Amino acid sequence: MKKILSSSRKVRFQDCDPFNHLNNSKYLEYFINAREDQLLDDYGLDVFGLMGSQKLSWVVSSQQIGYFRPATAMESISIETQLISYDSRNLVVEMRMYDENKTRLKALLWTRFSHFNLALQRSAEHSEELTELFREVLLPVEQSDFEARRTYISQQKKEAK
Repeated sequence: MKKILSSSRKVRFQDCDPFNHLNNSKYLEYFINAREDQLLDDYGLDVFGLMGSQKLSWVVSSQQIGYFRPATAMESISIETQLISYDSRNLVVEMRMYDENKTRLKALLWTRFSHFNLALQRSAEHSEELTELFREVLLPVEQSDFEARRTYISQQKKEAK
């Protein structure tokens, strides 16, 4: 089973600021939409189906984002995502936005998702089935905090030049 999921998108003009750069808030939308599509396409995990049938879902409990280069109107971008940690109630997913050829990193995002029972309006533990999926696809990173990861990636970019 793939541990790094990838998909492509085109940056839409209406999502850009007056400089033709993707608006900061839209990065989050592009990342979350890509992740939802990737989960369905690659793992068959329909987060909205789960919400409808079992009243379970995930809510974003925190996000940290670093911007490296602007994504521009009508540019094709590639978004990679991977599960970097989990526990009985939470997931942390790293998401990276690149140019079309995956040679230039545009943004890095860490999102913490908390599992939530909509019927009871409180946090929920992951099922054994979900936990098994997480075990299979987990791909941790060496850095334990976002700023260390951002610094590491910045240094990797400099060394590649």
